[in-house]
Amino acid sequence: MGLLAAGMLAVAGPAGASDKDASAKAGRVPTPVIKVHKGDKCVEPTEVMRRDHMNMILHQRDETMHRGIRSSKHSLKECINCHADPVTNSVLGPEGFCEACHTYAAVSMDCFSCHTPTAESKAAALGDGDRLLNMIQNGRRAPEVRP
Repeated sequence: MGLLAAGMLAVAGPAGASDKDASAKAGRVPTPVIKVHKGDKCVEPTEVMRRDHMNMILHQRDETMHRGIRSSKHSLKECINCHADPVTNSVLGPEGFCEACHTYAAVSMDCFSCHTPTAESKAAALGDGDRLLNMIQNGRRAPEVRP
């Protein structure tokens, strides 16, 4: 089912207001309007992301959870931080980056049953391990941990 939806999106072409008008004039179903709020370009070309984003997210999950390898290039957190609407701070909602396409393609998302759909603030983005590493890199002593 997911491959069918990805294929539908790939065939539909790039989404945007002018594409919506052009496809309606041509008798095609209008594609969702996708707004990109941050960054000049994605980590992969649009066509690749439309087709393979779920495989990338699953691969990233496996690398992180099973091998302990953390990188940000294809992480769900980085996707959300870049694509969250600045007004709602979320990728969900009728015009949200994720929900708009998934609703259009009739594909359910289970990502957000565990993960938050909102972007992190800079202060909240630093987890305990990151704070400790940041302190060490800046020459400050880490707090003592007593048993």
